[in-house]
Amino acid sequence: MHNKDINKKGVYLLEEKYNKEAIQRLNQRFSEEFRPEQILVNENMSAHTTFRTGGMADLFVEIQNEEQLGKALKLLHAEGLSVLNRDFYLLGNGSNLLVSDSGIRGVVLHLSKEYSHIRVEGNTLVCEAGATLAAIAKKACASALSGFEFAAGIPGSLGGAIVMNAGAYGGEMREVIKYVKLMTPEGKIIQKNTDEMHFGYRHSLLKEQPLIVLEAAIALVPGEIVNIQSRMEELAAKRREKQPLEYPSAGSTFKRPEGYFASKLIEDAGLRGAFVGGAQVSEKHCGFVVNKNQASSSDVYALIQEIQKKVRESSGVNIEPEVIFIGSFG
Repeated sequence: MHNKDINKKGVYLLEEKYNKEAIQRLNQRFSEEFRPEQILVNENMSAHTTFRTGGMADLFVEIQNEEQLGKALKLLHAEGLSVLNRDFYLLGNGSNLLVSDSGIRGVVLHLSKEYSHIRVEGNTLVCEAGATLAAIAKKACASALSGFEFAAGIPGSLGGAIVMNAGAYGGEMREVIKYVKLMTPEGKIIQKNTDEMHFGYRHSLLKEQPLIVLEAAIALVPGEIVNIQSRMEELAAKRREKQPLEYPSAGSTFKRPEGYFASKLIEDAGLRGAFVGGAQVSEKHCGFVVNKNQASSSDVYALIQEIQKKVRESSGVNIEPEVIFIGSFG
């Protein structure tokens, strides 16, 4: 879930509901329901995003299972804070986020590594929202199930991948999702099939409605482990060759504009290797903005803006970031 308002630059702004007293009260409420090690005050968000940047979150709560998530939502609702109004942030692997240097006011609910169980039911993997795509691909391979190889190298969790219909190398989540189990703002558990999820290019029902992914069923087909492993290794080699995996990033920074490739537009604008502070347009793949040298979130944001400006001047094409901006920028 994302914070409520969006300014003209498309950046999610922080709610003004969280003063010092409110944070202290929420900390006390969570302390009554959760173990001390699950509640972190002034947690550095750079440890929870793949850009490795960002300021502090006022209150960071580790969610370990569906029951705890429901409990947290009920607690927040009692304080007048609702997922319906996007009053807090639900975090998975942090692979497509840029958190501002000023951090996140209020509460972050983090789907922890404990909220990542995967079970095999015939040719289907039923996975909790916190499971990483890499772990799901590994489980599929070990179970001789094919069809998820494309996602093995995508650096995110299942929940986030469903929100944005993540894809790579010709595959997308919508092609393998059988159903998604969701929680409504009222705490009701519902289930949606693939057609009901409104999957599109980097889009899903969760971009339209304030629903939370709890788990999903991934329908695969029987295969040979050796062939599945071979395909995963082939795609991993392609990623290492073409993508700047050696530097922190959010993966592909921009959506693919219709009729174009973002990386080609950026290169044609003369931006290969361009720097703002410690952030750089990757020399290996112009579609990636990387944290080359201890970049700040402000560096990354400024470089993204510069890329958009130069590409628009060069080609007349507006390129839209895939990255979600959390906090105050500019």
